[in-house]
Amino acid sequence: MPSRRYVHPRDDLLRIMERIYRYRMTTTSGGNLSIRDAEENIWITPARVDKGNLHRHDIVCVDAAGRVEGRHPPSSELPFHQAIYGARPDLRAIVHAHPVALVAFSICRQVPNTRLIHQARHVCGEAGFAPYALPGSRALADNVARTFAAGHHCVILENHGVVVGGSDLTEAFQRFETLEFTAQTTLNAALLGEVRYLSDQQWELSRRQAEPLPEFSPERPSSRECELRTQLRDFLRRGYQQRLFISTAGSFSARLDADAFLITPYLRDRQQIELDDLVRIDAGRREAGKTPSRSTRMHRAIYQRHPAIAAVVTAYPAHATAFCVTRAELNTRTIPESYLFLRDIPRLPFELPFGSGAELANSVSLARPIALLDNDGVLVCGTSVLDAFDRLEVLETTAEALIHSRPLGPVHALSDAVIEELRAAFGL
Repeated sequence: MPSRRYVHPRDDLLRIMERIYRYRMTTTSGGNLSIRDAEENIWITPARVDKGNLHRHDIVCVDAAGRVEGRHPPSSELPFHQAIYGARPDLRAIVHAHPVALVAFSICRQVPNTRLIHQARHVCGEAGFAPYALPGSRALADNVARTFAAGHHCVILENHGVVVGGSDLTEAFQRFETLEFTAQTTLNAALLGEVRYLSDQQWELSRRQAEPLPEFSPERPSSRECELRTQLRDFLRRGYQQRLFISTAGSFSARLDADAFLITPYLRDRQQIELDDLVRIDAGRREAGKTPSRSTRMHRAIYQRHPAIAAVVTAYPAHATAFCVTRAELNTRTIPESYLFLRDIPRLPFELPFGSGAELANSVSLARPIALLDNDGVLVCGTSVLDAFDRLEVLETTAEALIHSRPLGPVHALSDAVIEELRAAFGL
């Protein structure tokens, strides 16, 4: 991601508020963001101004002495922003909003368990809880600051919403988005059955750092490589817009030749991926100066085992991932399109992606192009970037339909006879 070192706080606040509002994680009147700059000024969104139509001149600056500069008053929640910064010198940005899933936890006095998937725990840490107090009051500021002072980066506010801090606004947003995804997935999963979380042993396994791949300096890229980079970038952005990826999680790769492929970089914002951010992997070596996704070895093992597979996705769409964190069956025999694109979906143990990848590669093929990874999202294979993305979309819509069907009664799946008819008609 390009450095934001010289981006003015006003522009950073507009950028992130636009993302939050676009994805319905706040309302026209709700939520507020702030940045603490190098001079200890607090730049904050204004009170009572349309969050879907903010402009640079709407942002308010409050200096260390409390003097306000701007055409609007600062957010009424300025006191808890100031209190958090006072309690946590390491935090330079704060996001406060009322996204639906986290509000559901808030009004039930519960906190999402970020051990749902390892990426959530890694990004968010353990979320805290602050008791209710009047919005904008000193009591609320004290409650929130006390919880942040205990070491939490993400805090659920009782009957109010969530507050998240970061070393910069990008990190704060990523924690906020990841925590809302965790809450959404937990709520979806609870409709399916008992929600399962990572054990201590599984969490420790996920934290182990694999030996870095050796580097190489690639020659001038071919036209085909340039085309594949464009396809991956465009479908990553589309996937993010459709909430198939979140900013911090999910990887996408495309085969270049027998033992070379392109893959997403580690922990890079999926919405802002550029062509040069993608990492070329060649004979087990990584493009110099770049850090590829932690899924790289698994993707390589799949390509080596299956020459016809040309693209691989690992992703965390909220409805499909709900099946990954329960024992519920993701039955693809719902409508013809679902079965034709997805086939029957195996479930693979959490530990499998953290090995060499060989055993996992034996568990998928173009005849079984999808797998659920226990507490670790979904794996999708395809004959092209488009094919893999299409399957991912169908997977998520199928999972969403199955979850929405729960209040209606049992699913009447396509019969074995219908499945055989489909297999014969489409040469499966």
